[in-house]
Amino acid sequence: MPWRPVGLTAAAMTVFLLVLAARHGYHVDELYTRVASSHLAWGYIDQPPLVALVGKIEIALFGDNLFGFRVVPALLASMAVVLAPLIARELGGGTRAQKIAAFMAFASGLVMFTGHIMGTNNWDELSWIATSWLLIRLVRTGDTRLWWAIGAVVGVGLTAKYLVVLLLLCLGAGLLAFGPRSVFRTRRFPAAVGLAAVIASPVLIWQVTHGMPQLEMSAALSKALDTLSRSTFLPTQLLLIGLFLNPVWIAGLVALLRRPEWRPYRFVGWSYPLMCVVLLVIGGQGAYNTSLQYVLLAAGAVVVDRWARNVRRLWVLGGLAGLNFAMCAVLMLPTLPINTYADNPVLKELAIVQFDQAGWPEMTRQVSDIYHSLPADEQARTVVYGNHYGQAGAIDKWGSKYGLPKAYSGHNSYADFGRPTDDKTTVITIGADPKLFNQLFQSCEERGQYKNELPVSDNDQKFMVCRGPQKPWAQMWEQLRWIGFQCPYTAEAITADSPKGCED
Repeated sequence: MPWRPVGLTAAAMTVFLLVLAARHGYHVDELYTRVASSHLAWGYIDQPPLVALVGKIEIALFGDNLFGFRVVPALLASMAVVLAPLIARELGGGTRAQKIAAFMAFASGLVMFTGHIMGTNNWDELSWIATSWLLIRLVRTGDTRLWWAIGAVVGVGLTAKYLVVLLLLCLGAGLLAFGPRSVFRTRRFPAAVGLAAVIASPVLIWQVTHGMPQLEMSAALSKALDTLSRSTFLPTQLLLIGLFLNPVWIAGLVALLRRPEWRPYRFVGWSYPLMCVVLLVIGGQGAYNTSLQYVLLAAGAVVVDRWARNVRRLWVLGGLAGLNFAMCAVLMLPTLPINTYADNPVLKELAIVQFDQAGWPEMTRQVSDIYHSLPADEQARTVVYGNHYGQAGAIDKWGSKYGLPKAYSGHNSYADFGRPTDDKTTVITIGADPKLFNQLFQSCEERGQYKNELPVSDNDQKFMVCRGPQKPWAQMWEQLRWIGFQCPYTAEAITADSPKGCED
C-alpha cells in the first residue's frame, strides 16, 4: 500500500478535525458522556461503557475542555481513512486505486461527522468498517486465523454500541446465501464468537442483571423515529457519505453484485440492500447504514480508477471529491460562524447538528439568574433538575462558573448519577412536566422560558421553581425516572409507552 500518501491523508483529516474541535460547543450527547465519565459503570441504560471510559481518560490527559474531549474521535477518523485503501487493496485495487480510496474517504461526510463529536458512533463506525475489511481479507486469503481479529473487533465494538450485531446478521446472511460458506467451516469461527462474547461479557452481564434496559431504550428510539426515519430514509442514504460521492459508492455496489471477478465478495454488496430492509422494518435510522456505504465507497474507488484513465476524467473525479468535501465540511462540521447557519434558510434546515452544539452556556446563565433571585437561605436548599440529560449536563459543566448547585435528571442513566438529598426542598426545573411536578411538590411557579436567538432545540423550554417535596426524594425519584429519547430538534420526549413518535 502507498503508506506515505495514505498516511498524510489520514493525518490531514485528524489535523483538520482538531482545528475545528473547539468551535461552537459541546454536543448534547457529549454533555451526557462527560458526566458519565465521572460515574463509570459496566453499562448504561442507553449505551455500553467504552465511550464514558475513553472520556475519563481524555479528561485526565487533556483536562476538562472541549478540544481534549475530541482528540480521540479525530484519531479514530484517521484510522477510518486508512481502512478505505486497505479494503480497495483486498478487492484488487492497485496503488492509484488505493490513493483514490483514501482521498474519497477524506472527502466523505461519514468520517467528518463521526470524527468531530465524541460518542458511540466513533467506535461503531470503526468496528463496522474494520469487520468488513477483515472478512473480505479472510475470503480473499482463506486465512481463517483472521477470525480471531474479527472476534476481537466485534467484542470491542459491542462495548461501545450494540448495532454491530446488525452488521454481523447482514454479512452472515450474505455469506450463507451467496458464499463462500466455507469460511464458517473452521473451529476458529466459533472460537471468534466466543472471544467476542468474552470481551463483551461485562456489558452483556450488566444488561441481563439490570433487566435489559437496552430493549426499552431501543423501543423508545424506534417509537420516536418510526415515521421520521422512513420518510427521511432515502435522503439520508444520499447525504451522509456526501451528495457528490454517490456515483462512486453506487458504482462499488453495482460492481460487487455483477463483476465475475468479485463474485467471492458478493455477500458484501448484498448486505447493503438487506440492511436497508432491516432498518425500514424496525424503524431504524438511515444513518445506521452509512458505514456499509463507506465500504462500498472503497470498492467504488477501484471501479473509478479503471474509469479515470485520462486527465479529463481524473479532473472530474477530483472535482466531485472536492465539492463533496466542501459540502460535508460546511454541513457537518462547525466550519462557519454559528450565526451564519442560523441566518441562512438552507443551512438552517440542513446543518441542524450545529445547533445541538450551541446555547448550553446561555441556558446555564439563565438558570443562574433564577437561582440568584432566591433568598440566600433558600439557595442553600436548592437544586436544579433538567428534564433531559443535556440540560443537566450543561449545568454540571458551566454551573460552577455561575455559582449554581448540583444538577440532576431522571433521564436514562443520568438518574443513576445521584438524586437530591432530603434537605433540598426547592428545585429549579428546566423543561419539566408541570402536571407531574405540581403533584410532587406543594407549590410550583413558572419563572419564564429559555430564550436563545439561535434555533436550538430547547428554545422556549419553561423554567419552574418548585417548593416543598410531598415525599422523600428517594420515593419521588422513581416517578421522575424515564427511559427514552428526546426528539431531534424539538423539546418532545418519547418513551416506549408514548402514544406517538416525533412529529414528521
